Amino acid sequence: MTIRLLLVDDDPLVRAGLTFMLGGADDLEIVGEGADGREVPELVARYAPDVVLMDIRMPHVDGLTATERLRALPGAPEVVVLTTFHADEQVLRALRAGAAGFLLKDTPPVEIVAAVRRVVAGDPVLSPAVTRQLMAHVAEERDRPEPPRRATAVERLAELADREREVAVSVGHGRSNAEIAAELYMSVPTVKAHVSRILAKLGLNNRVQIALLVHDAGLVDEEESG
Repeated sequence: MTIRLLLVDDDPLVRAGLTFMLGGADDLEIVGEGADGREVPELVARYAPDVVLMDIRMPHVDGLTATERLRALPGAPEVVVLTTFHADEQVLRALRAGAAGFLLKDTPPVEIVAAVRRVVAGDPVLSPAVTRQLMAHVAEERDRPEPPRRATAVERLAELADREREVAVSVGHGRSNAEIAAELYMSVPTVKAHVSRILAKLGLNNRVQIALLVHDAGLVDEEESG
């Protein structure tokens, strides 16, 4: 399988650098480029990419807004936010909108390639250090009066069956399908089926959004304190 990539960044030198760095991977093909978020819907329709590497800072429509708009469309490709900096609020906004991951532009090429492959396989792309920072920020958000994230998250997760809830909490801990299977004594295909049902029931795009919802509900905190 060849993974089709769309690069969206307002700096032509960055796009050229990414093209050069990623061009050596036999299973990746850069099918198109864009310089602004407002071009994304038309480019996606034209090139049908599997993954969009999306910059945050762009002049007219930023990458966060472009991600929100793109992921709201049926059959949208995965999005990996690729930028020179990270601010918790912006990364969380991208992930809540359905981005599958976040990478800094100085990430080594081999790691960017591996991240793209993981996204296509359905795995989130966040380093452990960034994940810890983000989830700490989620906890701060959750306990603010507005918006009432904890109550909303608890109500949504109540739609899940008990086994689905267990799988969701394990996803919230960042565990892989194989790790969840071993922990909950089920097969990997069964875990995948549960994850698919969770996404469908809750109207979510990917595992990252499951993890954020579980953290919003405080379920990971409860397990760790217990």
